[in-house]
Amino acid sequence: MTGFVYIIGAGCGSADLITVRGLNALKKCETVIYDALIDTALLCNAKENAELICVGKRSGAHSAKQEDINALLVGKALAGRTVGRLKGGDPFVFGRGGEEISELQKQNIPFSVIPGISSCIAVPELVGIPVTHRNVSRAFHVITAHTADGERYFSRYASLDGTLVFLMGLNALPDIADGLVTGGMSPSTPAAVISEGGTAHQRAVRGTLADIAGKAEGMPAPAVIAVGETAASDLSCNTRRGALSGVSVTVTGTEKFTAKLAGLLEADGADVQRYRHLQIVRKQEIPPLDGYDCIAFTSSYGAEIFIEHCKENHIDLRTLADVRIAAVGCGTAGTLADSGLIPDIVPDRFTVADLADAIADNAPENVLILRASLGSEQLTERLAGRNVTFDDVKIYDTVCRTGMPAQCIETDYIVFGSSSGVLNFFEGGSTISQNTKIVCIGVQTSVAARKYTGNMIITADPHTAQGAADAIKGDTENEKVQKASVK
Repeated sequence: MTGFVYIIGAGCGSADLITVRGLNALKKCETVIYDALIDTALLCNAKENAELICVGKRSGAHSAKQEDINALLVGKALAGRTVGRLKGGDPFVFGRGGEEISELQKQNIPFSVIPGISSCIAVPELVGIPVTHRNVSRAFHVITAHTADGERYFSRYASLDGTLVFLMGLNALPDIADGLVTGGMSPSTPAAVISEGGTAHQRAVRGTLADIAGKAEGMPAPAVIAVGETAASDLSCNTRRGALSGVSVTVTGTEKFTAKLAGLLEADGADVQRYRHLQIVRKQEIPPLDGYDCIAFTSSYGAEIFIEHCKENHIDLRTLADVRIAAVGCGTAGTLADSGLIPDIVPDRFTVADLADAIADNAPENVLILRASLGSEQLTERLAGRNVTFDDVKIYDTVCRTGMPAQCIETDYIVFGSSSGVLNFFEGGSTISQNTKIVCIGVQTSVAARKYTGNMIITADPHTAQGAADAIKGDTENEKVQKASVK
């Protein structure tokens, strides 16, 4: 049976610039064939264990020929798979989407095209440059500076009215400026270059055709070039959005954790990148609950799996009336409480060592511990040291999502929620810049991070998502105070 292909415009820059329709289609995909310029955080929205194939093409580093990409799309679809062709920007704005669709049509493969937000409009807009503006520019023209035959007769565009927007033109910027002046444009015509638009590293320089090449020297690709009167505009937001305005943060972990923490950070104005590289996989079965007078949970994931187990096996929570429930912290306690299971034991400090002490202080006869495979041994060592009888059942694994590409993180901060998250991140080949500060939830997570990097590490206290958000706010405030004192 022939599959189906979604040609999806991923938008430009960060993952949240994809359309709702594009995101919904991506969630159906079993195979995702993606470009180099997309935000790879989008890949986490494909089906669990989806096949992820990078065919990215960047200047000077082509990794796949268009003919090979066409053949790959056809082959996967004919194998019966739901395929997502995830393309930066919009598929039909220098995205070669038309070529791919023509090949699908030849093979009678069903497909759907989902428009995307193109960098030609969005990137200038994000730095306050409108491509059209009343009484200034009644039109705009989108021009590729990179052609198959190497043709660079930029002088021909000098006679066009309105704003000129050049894509894929950073290396050709001197030629573009010289060509437009040769064609009759004034050297004083406003021009702007926006590098890495829509990302945490977005940077813009403004000038004129006479000096823009020099001002933009050293800026990294991808970049959008705007030429015309509107390029002198600055209609960007000039109000603070919160305590973390201008601060960039990468949040790593599972979909649930990254969504929760990202929400807290974005509410304070942070620019958040989500790297959802982890997933929870159920492992060992939960044993019969008879004979236990205390059940201990070290994470909200363990709590969720336990609640699912009770539902699947028709276990009435009222039968646990005489069983004490222990939770490592308020997040885990909240997950249990949402299902009507109110914890009896929650330590004042949210660590497994404090949880062990709190359990031992209640003198249980037999404890059932439900936790992750890589859980800290402090819990069991402490319980054993206090002569508490227990069964340590590893009910889930935290594993790396299949095929997730490694990342090179350059944001101001990166947050890890667990030691397994640290392990999977660095062992998977991802790296962080020397200037990126690491925020860890839990002492053991900080210990794990120290094995891989000498960067500054901040341990959130309390050990929760809110604690991590507060730690970042506290650190940024300290930086502001220090800078003020230097002045």
